[in-house]
Amino acid sequence: MIRPGGPADSQAVLGLLDEAVRWLVAQGRTGQWGTEPFSTNPTRVATVRGWMNGQSWIAEADGRVAGALAVGEALSYVPPADVPELYIRGLVGGQFPAARGAGRLLLAQAEAEGRRLGVTRLRVDCYAGDDRALVAFYESAGFTATDPFTVGDWPGQVLERRLR
Repeated sequence: MIRPGGPADSQAVLGLLDEAVRWLVAQGRTGQWGTEPFSTNPTRVATVRGWMNGQSWIAEADGRVAGALAVGEALSYVPPADVPELYIRGLVGGQFPAARGAGRLLLAQAEAEGRRLGVTRLRVDCYAGDDRALVAFYESAGFTATDPFTVGDWPGQVLERRLR
């Protein structure tokens, strides 16, 4: 089930992000988000609260928050939009079995919202280091890599999906 997100979802979304960090650390993949939980970093907590105070959706499975997606303005390190777009600011899925596929369901929700708004493109940026697995995930969901970037030493990739 997909439903609108809100401020009351912030703690659950932080929990998903903490879970994702633990999973990445267990895989030896610390380049994306480091090793510390999101919930212990005031800047990251404020970011998640901002997502949940804006336009966001929550995927639920087995009575739990299984994923979250937030849209808003593109960040400063991303090339400015040249067409009307919906920008995905954050996407996270849970690691428990019933959460499998939540990310794709949320991307479909973003596409539907983009079509409803009459925009012609979805964009997202993500970590492009290590084996580029996150880039490959978005490509498998119909996105095309466009603009690589770096923030400090952190390699990123902007991807887009045209809406017709």
